[in-house]
Amino acid sequence: MTAKRTAPPKKPAAPKRKSPPKTARAAGRPESVRIDTIPLAAGPKAHPALGLGLWGLGRWGAEDEARTKATIGRAYERGFRWFDTAEVYGGGRSERLLGEVLLRAAGAAADAFVATKVSWEHLRPAQVRASLINSLERLGRRSVDLYLVHAPDPHVPIADTMAALEKLVKEGRVGAVGVSNFSVEELEEASRHLSETRIVVNQVRYNLFDRDEADPLRDYCRKNGVLLEAYTPLARGLLHGRYLDGQRVPAEVRRFAARLFEPDRLPVILERTRALRALAKEAGVPLASIALHWLRTQGAAPVVGASHPDQVDQNLAAWATRPSAELLRRADAIARDDRA
Repeated sequence: MTAKRTAPPKKPAAPKRKSPPKTARAAGRPESVRIDTIPLAAGPKAHPALGLGLWGLGRWGAEDEARTKATIGRAYERGFRWFDTAEVYGGGRSERLLGEVLLRAAGAAADAFVATKVSWEHLRPAQVRASLINSLERLGRRSVDLYLVHAPDPHVPIADTMAALEKLVKEGRVGAVGVSNFSVEELEEASRHLSETRIVVNQVRYNLFDRDEADPLRDYCRKNGVLLEAYTPLARGLLHGRYLDGQRVPAEVRRFAARLFEPDRLPVILERTRALRALAKEAGVPLASIALHWLRTQGAAPVVGASHPDQVDQNLAAWATRPSAELLRRADAIARDDRA
């Protein structure tokens, strides 16, 4: 009699492998956002297309430093690499807080693109050098990627200032030279006094409503390889949707954005901003996306503000959404009140 054959015992099923998290956010870390870079006409590094401006960071009391550091830290963790500060921001406190956060980042944030500015009060050659050395000490860095003249001083020959900046580039303390709040004529004059480097950026006020400074510069900068950096790209929060439903505009905002919030002009600005918000809602995009990417189409790199980590997230969410060219055209017409 043939023995009955039995099937071999089944091997126990191997435990299922857990799939790795698909995003950094799934692992408990904020997801980073990719920010493109823009080649510069001089200097060793490309310029990120979106930056975080630290004008507000450092002007608060000491009890707010933790929030300030958390905001900068969130920005770096989520993908910001361009950090824009100045010696006058908080009397140097902004630079110090930025330096402390970046030094604690992995690799001391060697990939950060750090820009600071010499004050319009310090444009004589000895002052320029002293200002930079003090800024580097506060930042905890051997050099900065970009050093800007914060604003021109008609009482100091620009030739002297440019010569001092060029020396700092040769010494390796400054990667590239820029200016801020310069007209075409002032740019041309400053450029004439550089022989071994170039002015690579001009930072000016620029947004859908404030174009008086930037419009005359745009063609010149494109032709001469000067990148326009746009500060107040969101019109002090208006183009994030603030103040549209009866909220009070803080006195500080009114003081530093007087032209937008002039009593005779504000009702018109609010009406157009509400129309832009309706357009954004119709298209299913954040209002700030329209504002930021409209600047991108103008050849400008926006530098946004943030006073809280959540605002970093809002700005990056807006940047990650790309409105269509037609949507940006319609937004431009609304902002100019040219909708016929």
